[in-house]
Amino acid sequence: MEQIQRLKTIIDRLRSPGGCPWDLEQTRESLRPFLLEEAHEVSEAILQGDPQKVCEELGDLLMNIFLQARVAEEQGDFTLEKIAEEISDKLIRRHPHVFGDASADSPSEVREQWERIKQEEKSATGEATEPRATIRSLPASLPALSRADRVGKMVAEVGFDWPDSAGALSKVEEERDELAEAMSEGDAAAIEHEVGDLLFAVSSVARKCGVDPEAALNRALSRFEDRFRSVDRRLGDRPHASLEELEEWYQQGKWDEGKEQESQG
Repeated sequence: MEQIQRLKTIIDRLRSPGGCPWDLEQTRESLRPFLLEEAHEVSEAILQGDPQKVCEELGDLLMNIFLQARVAEEQGDFTLEKIAEEISDKLIRRHPHVFGDASADSPSEVREQWERIKQEEKSATGEATEPRATIRSLPASLPALSRADRVGKMVAEVGFDWPDSAGALSKVEEERDELAEAMSEGDAAAIEHEVGDLLFAVSSVARKCGVDPEAALNRALSRFEDRFRSVDRRLGDRPHASLEELEEWYQQGKWDEGKEQESQG
């Protein structure tokens, strides 16, 4: 707790008269992009599996949260203490199986209990409650592939799912055929429609296989970037090369990557 208070004291000084000019001119809106960027950097560090990097990026994210809280405090909206108080109260209310005498022996039971308590809270405060919705609202800024994964998991909770990964894979093949048909007809709107369906189907295959599709795609992109560096080295100052040359260089980069992994193994 001592270091948490130290961080708050530092942020307060940065935002006080005579503090940092950059920090002083920031608003809730101007800080928003940095908050999102730091959250993504935490996610990337987790994928890299480097605990020290995760610690560092979580620190940057925490700094942004403290800055948002300080701006809100200056505007008289809420304080850091209020944020901590409300989330602590919420966690206790929605975990009666831990802090009370309720029972929830599985993750699905915990989720059902959480949603029930959430609706009860809305009724108690007079907030309008919405009819049951299997697909719960998600942030608009959430990457589409992550959103597809979350939506797939939500509908699976009520049984709308393939029994195994083979069923999900067959859906990919179906959507691929429909995309090929749309492409042959040259219908731009239909092509966009089918591309979306195909990507959604691929996310379902990932989910059925226990793979995070967002993480899998990011790792694939990192591999591609690493391999293409060998292409850049061979390309040099040339503006372009033939597809045959580029493919050969790319495959060489892929081979070099495999040999390097073998030597490290």
